[in-house]
Amino acid sequence: MTAFRRRPESDEVARVTTTAAELLEVVWGRASTAPTSASQLRVLHILEHHDGINLRTLAESLASTPPSTSRLCDRLHAAGLVERVASPEDRREVRLHLSGRGRAFLADLRARRERELRKVLADMPAGKRVALLEGLEAFCAAAAAQTHEDGVSDSGSRTA
Repeated sequence: MTAFRRRPESDEVARVTTTAAELLEVVWGRASTAPTSASQLRVLHILEHHDGINLRTLAESLASTPPSTSRLCDRLHAAGLVERVASPEDRREVRLHLSGRGRAFLADLRARRERELRKVLADMPAGKRVALLEGLEAFCAAAAAQTHEDGVSDSGSRTA
């Protein structure tokens, strides 16, 4: 005999997911993102997944202006986290890449965040951790599919 499980409404799931995301920010906050701001960290994540995009495409994906995005990249470049390389097709176009230091920073940040998350997960019953994992895997798949549909434009189609 199977136990009856309620089917939560999407509004309830969205509300609880929002609360979880806010608490996740608090937990992640214990693993400082210094020396980067939230906007700079977002740039690093975008470059990690769209290596070699140009400034205009990056600005569009941030819903920002090219001058503001350029200043963000200036600071990341000065910190040694981002490299700017002239496009082989058009020397006026600059391609953006994570530097080795940028990749190491993201790896270290993820390790510190995961340590903080393990502390929370250790207090959860094993069965609930399994259910969370299954739910998050499904969420990630759906979000990734939407992100790829709406995502960053073809990096070769625009100039900076």
